[in-house]
Amino acid sequence: MLNPEVDYEVVDGCIAVVTINRPAQRNAINRGVVDGLRRAWRAIEGDDAVRVGILTGSGEQAFCAGMDLKEAAATGLKVPPRDMLPVLGDVEHVGKPMIAAVNGVAYAGGFLFAQMCDLCVAAEHARFGITEAKVGRGMPWAAPLAHMLPQRVMMELLLTGQPMSAQRAMALGFVNDVVPMDRLRERALELARTIAANAPLTVKAARELVYLSTEMGRSAALRAARHLFEGVYLSDDAQEGPKAFAEKRSPRWTGR
Repeated sequence: MLNPEVDYEVVDGCIAVVTINRPAQRNAINRGVVDGLRRAWRAIEGDDAVRVGILTGSGEQAFCAGMDLKEAAATGLKVPPRDMLPVLGDVEHVGKPMIAAVNGVAYAGGFLFAQMCDLCVAAEHARFGITEAKVGRGMPWAAPLAHMLPQRVMMELLLTGQPMSAQRAMALGFVNDVVPMDRLRERALELARTIAANAPLTVKAARELVYLSTEMGRSAALRAARHLFEGVYLSDDAQEGPKAFAEKRSPRWTGR
């Protein structure tokens, strides 16, 4: 436990499971959650043994219902500072795959937390919504959705504030898998174990490839990708993988 509102555990020695722990408040984001998530991201990044992270919420009602509006009202929050939330890929850096395990509603900042992860699995009853229009707040963080959802779906989410089901989110490609609630943790761990068993340098470069490809055109992305994978091809692991296959054994990755 990093603090009373964010739990941190390491499974199988290589998978960090981070849980927002405010079920009575639908895991809404307050100062404790912000502090706990910052600590969690830095723990994941700083632990060489951890290869994959999972973010989830406590209970079955909510993954995260967004900002704690009571706290926001008490502080008279106006324009949020860019670093107010520990957003991966913007404010905080974790160079390892992150999986969102969405155990209930993911609204506003909760949608953001699902969006910022690399993969997403959801319980059957989960719902995803960008609800800021209903409370007069903003969602500048939603800009990357233009690379994740069709334009008219993005418009619908932002302008109506109405949530969509986990099943629709999967059909649109925002969610990787939808499972019964009692299978959610295990499905997220299955994905994490599969990734953790792969060559770490290849996984790291492949993840970077996806994001750099959204930043540039086709030719520039191809050039950047060739450079990105040069170190992978020259690594010890690039020799170990084919050798292990030929010898019919599991590879012993060193990350070098």
